[in-house]
Amino acid sequence: MGQKKTLKAILTNEKINVDGILDEEIWKTTPTASDFLMVAPGNGTPIPDKQKTEVRIVYDNEAIYIAATLYDDQPNKILKELTLRDDFATADHFGVFLNGYNDGQQEFRFFVSAAGVQQDGLYTDSLGEDFSWDAIWKSEVKITDFGWVVEMKIPYAALRFPKSDSQTWGLNFYREVRRERCQYSWNLISNTIQNEATQAGILQGIENVKTPTRLFLIPYSSFYLKTKQGESNVNEFKGGMDIKYGINDAFTLDAILVPDFGQTKFDNVELNLSAFEQVFSEQRPFFTEGTDLFSKGNLFYSRRIGGEPSTYPITEADEEVISFPNTVNLLNALKVSGRTKSGLGIGILNAVTEKTTATIRKSTINPDNTITITDREEVVEPLANYNVLVLDQRFNKNSSVSLVNTNVSRNGEFRDANVSAVVWDLNTKKNTFNLDGNIEYSYINELADNEDKKGYISSLSFGKTSGKHRFRIGGDYISNEFDNNDLGVNFQTHYHALYGNTSYRMLKPNTLFNEFNTTLNFYSEYDNRTGRIQAGTANLGFNITNKKNDYLGFGVETRPLKTYDFYEPRAFDERSFVEIPKQASFYFSFSGNYNRKFALDLNTSFTFINERERVTYGFTIGPRYRFNDKFSLVTSFKFARSNRNTGWAAFDEFDNTIFARRDRKSITSTITGKYSINNKMNFNLNVRHYWSSLHVLDYLTLSDDGTLIRNDNYTQDKNQNLNTWNLDLAYSWWFAPGSQVSILYRNNSYLFTRNNEQSLTENLNESLESKNLNHVFSISIRYFIDYNSLKK
Repeated sequence: MGQKKTLKAILTNEKINVDGILDEEIWKTTPTASDFLMVAPGNGTPIPDKQKTEVRIVYDNEAIYIAATLYDDQPNKILKELTLRDDFATADHFGVFLNGYNDGQQEFRFFVSAAGVQQDGLYTDSLGEDFSWDAIWKSEVKITDFGWVVEMKIPYAALRFPKSDSQTWGLNFYREVRRERCQYSWNLISNTIQNEATQAGILQGIENVKTPTRLFLIPYSSFYLKTKQGESNVNEFKGGMDIKYGINDAFTLDAILVPDFGQTKFDNVELNLSAFEQVFSEQRPFFTEGTDLFSKGNLFYSRRIGGEPSTYPITEADEEVISFPNTVNLLNALKVSGRTKSGLGIGILNAVTEKTTATIRKSTINPDNTITITDREEVVEPLANYNVLVLDQRFNKNSSVSLVNTNVSRNGEFRDANVSAVVWDLNTKKNTFNLDGNIEYSYINELADNEDKKGYISSLSFGKTSGKHRFRIGGDYISNEFDNNDLGVNFQTHYHALYGNTSYRMLKPNTLFNEFNTTLNFYSEYDNRTGRIQAGTANLGFNITNKKNDYLGFGVETRPLKTYDFYEPRAFDERSFVEIPKQASFYFSFSGNYNRKFALDLNTSFTFINERERVTYGFTIGPRYRFNDKFSLVTSFKFARSNRNTGWAAFDEFDNTIFARRDRKSITSTITGKYSINNKMNFNLNVRHYWSSLHVLDYLTLSDDGTLIRNDNYTQDKNQNLNTWNLDLAYSWWFAPGSQVSILYRNNSYLFTRNNEQSLTENLNESLESKNLNHVFSISIRYFIDYNSLKK
């Protein structure tokens, strides 16, 4: 790495009006950051004089202020599409990256587009950019006859830094000239090094700041109207509050009281034929914002909190479950996170969910042949406490060692769980080589008198992380009874794995490509108890960006050996296995340059499986059109087909494991649209129709040696047809910093049947029938209150 650039911030007593007009006197005498260098495509190339960029920073006791002048000899060609917050879309951008600890490991990144749309996120080497984090800050832009101007106010409350009379921060600036697809930074971000944060410059000059009390209250109020044909309307009012309190300049407490997540995005549910549950991404803001510490060790899957109950009622022959909750209500949650001056990060997350019951109905036949019906409630999830503790020590400006603990405590004789881990990420001084790994231990106090479980997992990998040629090799070991699924996700146990990859990347554009890289991967996995191979794959992939900034990707993946699946048979002890044939897959992807008004995405794949007439293939086509800077539409059509696929179907009355040979067809259609009135007010449309049909050809019995034998005696109907519809039409208005009005109309349907003879059109029409649609209309208001404003 070259010598780091340094910029000095200047103290100001002058009131800075954040309006995009740099008319305050202080800006005339403030040191300037300039001489930007290209990040991509021509890494290291100086920015052209016609697009020179000048940035200045001043500060007071409340915030730092950034003024950026971005010259452009063709200001009429500056791209400035309006979008939702955190959506970069097709626009020029300016950004500032701040690291209050100057430790080269985490940056708070603030961007603003030429249309005035804000984007903010956290950057770490392990996770990249995470835009689920949102801060409260101000920005304004002005398009001028010489380019455009940005003015920002970033309160200290949005940052983290140690208590010190004199501050030294990591600093970088970013500029994107979108029409040319060129990106620049003040201190060079070299593409020879993986970690971007270690390549920041230095900000000096911030001294003796007396930051105000960081206490923010965000009360909310919501109204929901739920309707469905043939059912009574349901009106529901909700109210609660988010609290953010700065314990000091380094540590923050976030809490939610009586949370409301009713307007979060719908999940993309699919027909799940695997032995494992479908995993969904987190949509609830509290569990997505600023949770980088809690991701250490991959032990925390936040959807467990408030998810399905942990037990299901055991019923007698004359009983049935008539009501079972899909989720458990979250009562409250809090998190404390921050980092000391010595680099020790501390994170604590705690959440409490309420006691939840299912309804069981008993039908008793009386001597006179009348039937007496009685209902009873059974607890399926008691009052439960979820806790995550992370201690993360950073050192050498590029390495860390972490201790992680997750704990779930359920009231009464219910299952409790505790998982602990040591995680390390070590890099050489020049960020050339990396050694990472973990050791994790789980202890499960099982339900009632069931035997408790103890298990462990360990992993270690070593790799070269710089230069044109890179590689990584590693291995994992997972014991039979390791289980972190009360607050995490891990489906496969009792195996060990070896893996590796090698890659080559082009560091400078040539006459054909702006970017080019290729990667060769291999992965092998073995059952600990029998030594049988569970997985064995090798793949070679290519990724190319041409001179017109269109993306091309293609590759091949092969499974050259028979493998053995211990999970698909669904055996309680996972000792049964099914033989998996050899296969080879080919794929191709294309994504057009989104700078064009019309662009197209295309993905296609084809898999040959070493069985008669057994193939899998599919494609996704996604045209998009930007009508103007305010209005755009994106559509997608995905088709997937599996012929003569085999998978678990049932257990028969003799406890034989029954598989089915089946044809499956799935079609997913989506429409995403947005209309932005301005950079604070947006309409958004999300539509998804999903249809998956499964037709059983014949049944087979699993043999002890993993082969399948035709079974003509099993006759139960295991055809499946899942038909879902989701529509969200939302209006959002950020009427003040941190304050929002959102209005949402939502309708959806979920239809499952054994009848798979209907066409796509018939399924779509059925999903839209009035009797099948659930309708929800909701209004939510959140208001940001700064304690210091109240005090004034």
